[in-house]
Amino acid sequence: MMAVAMASPVVGEAENTGHVNPFLAPYGTQFEIPPFDKIAIEDYVPAFTQGIEEARRDVAAIVANKETPTFENTIVALDNAGATLERVSRVFYSLSEADSSPAMEEIAQTVSPMVSRYSDEVSMNEGLFERIKYLYEHRDGLDSAQKRAVEESYKEFVRNGALLAEADKARLSELNMQLSDLYLKFNKNLLNATNAFAVIVPDKSRLSGLPASAVATAAAEAEKRGHKGEWAFTLHGPSRLAVLQYADDRQLRHDIYRGYTSLASSGEYNNHPVINEILRVRSAKAKLLGFPNYAAYQTDNVMAKTPENALNLLMQVWRPTVDKVKAEVVEMQQLANERGDKIKIEPWDYYYYAEKVRAKKYDLDENELRPYFHVDSVKKGIFTLAERLYDVKFKELPDAPKYHPDVTVYEVVDLAGNHVAVFMTDYFTRASKRQGAWMDELKPSYVASDGTVERPIIYNVCNFEAPTAEQPSLLTLDDVATVFHEFGHGLHGMLSRAKYKCQSGTAVDRDFVELPSQINEHWALEPELLKEYAHHYVTGETIPDELIAKLQAASLHNAGFNMAERVAASYLDLQYGLMDYAGEVDINAFEEKVVEELGMPREVEYRYHSTYFKHIFGSDHYASGYYTYLWAEVLDTDGFELFKERGVFDKATAQSFKENILEMGGSADPMELYVKFRGQAPTADALLRQHGLDKPAQPNADLNKKD
Repeated sequence: MMAVAMASPVVGEAENTGHVNPFLAPYGTQFEIPPFDKIAIEDYVPAFTQGIEEARRDVAAIVANKETPTFENTIVALDNAGATLERVSRVFYSLSEADSSPAMEEIAQTVSPMVSRYSDEVSMNEGLFERIKYLYEHRDGLDSAQKRAVEESYKEFVRNGALLAEADKARLSELNMQLSDLYLKFNKNLLNATNAFAVIVPDKSRLSGLPASAVATAAAEAEKRGHKGEWAFTLHGPSRLAVLQYADDRQLRHDIYRGYTSLASSGEYNNHPVINEILRVRSAKAKLLGFPNYAAYQTDNVMAKTPENALNLLMQVWRPTVDKVKAEVVEMQQLANERGDKIKIEPWDYYYYAEKVRAKKYDLDENELRPYFHVDSVKKGIFTLAERLYDVKFKELPDAPKYHPDVTVYEVVDLAGNHVAVFMTDYFTRASKRQGAWMDELKPSYVASDGTVERPIIYNVCNFEAPTAEQPSLLTLDDVATVFHEFGHGLHGMLSRAKYKCQSGTAVDRDFVELPSQINEHWALEPELLKEYAHHYVTGETIPDELIAKLQAASLHNAGFNMAERVAASYLDLQYGLMDYAGEVDINAFEEKVVEELGMPREVEYRYHSTYFKHIFGSDHYASGYYTYLWAEVLDTDGFELFKERGVFDKATAQSFKENILEMGGSADPMELYVKFRGQAPTADALLRQHGLDKPAQPNADLNKKD
């Protein structure tokens, strides 16, 4: 492991090697893509150190400005402060998630407290807050985007302690530092626990039912682990889900399932004590800032406004979901009985028998579908979608810098050939990448002070089964939905036309950010688009009409299970946030208590048990906010019904969505933007219809509410 020392904030050139630290000046590359091939591990700490010092000087200059505060000399200046820090932060934190290493983890232990300390210095800077407060009190003369930026900035400063007494500011800074360290510990434990686990299968007869691609991947994994001639199944998504969905060996399904649901819950990588510390610190932080609990703090500045409004949405969906799950279990149990399996459906059986029911009920085997969803074909699908809806094209840049060989880089252009964005894809699972899928940006879009329009660099990361020597990467239906989902986030970033960096792309309310991603999923299995991209990877045959018909017929299959997992995880997350932390919490007992409160069917468990619920304990991004996926789904299902009414590729509807949602970023109130696009406020009715949950909801007063 590399030893990391604090470096002095000086030069970018090493005395002996001649190496120039690429973070310490604009990159000078095409489109300002980070020069990954020139970045050395030793560059990060000096760049963070110098970047923070430069940012401090930039902020000090804003505060020292004797002129009356204006939007340009305060908000825009703050937006642009710390260029070096922004460059190194965007690269380092991106690679920490997508291509980590022990050396990167050690650097994170050094730089994260530095960044947290600097962030607190800014948010608690009295002189800076006074300038923002002046603008807030004189905001009526600003245009709508500027006014919103000032209001959001003022609110954020208050939420970060600007109105606290000095002693309380110091206490808040200490709590933030603790959280920064705890998030690192949680994520490190999770990554290490995931990589450490494997079920080694020496007997080929136990592989019955598994797709050839999963068997080939398991053989390669076993060889890497020193078990040549055997098969190793891991907790990474493609391996885990293949076993749960297809393995005839029930014990193998059980072992993988229990390995996953107990992930990072004991031994060297136990996250139970880390979670307890996170809960303690969050509770203290919320109370210090005047909130009764962390959930109240987290929902205060988003669309929901209160935890109660979020819980209200969950409960509208929960009861019909439970009924749906019960009906699904009856079907699966009946099939198991007919097969003579002599079992009672357990959680590790759900995926397996759900797939068997789908095959019988709809004559649809997902293995029959996968040859039509080669990863490159699906990528063609999202690019075709973007061209038909939003008039942009994607051109590969084979010589562009990339941080890993799996990455592919594209230039995005409009139909006239003008540059719009850079887009990167990184789709295959590896040990250095955390689980899940996400979108982020290496550079935001904005208009610089000299009028130059800066265009963004956006990337998507997923964890799909990598190709092997025998088998290409063929995606499952869930994988296909993930590609479209993350690409929707990508479009939000790529097409942004917000003027200010603080409002660019996905810089929107947390419970609005999932609208572009989730509405984009609806096109994945639309027949008109399937015909354009779903081609058999061997024969080139277009997916046949009978398969499309089966897909449409089976579209609501397993809807109860999928919704139950999501609602239960959202409810658990909010209950953690509502907790008045008074001492050590038995995490397992707390989870069970929530299960009892919900009346959760015993055949379904949480989508994420606490010890690997990275959304809420790996950072604060989705803490007391996992419900936002459902909140946004109310919007996306309601919005897609407009496309269905007018035609899924209707140009006028697409242009309205582009102009009112994708291009606007956070420059206006999200509900106002939605109503401009849709023509009305949403209710939960479309969500329930989408999932076949039948019972129509009453108009959702909370979603219609405007503050």
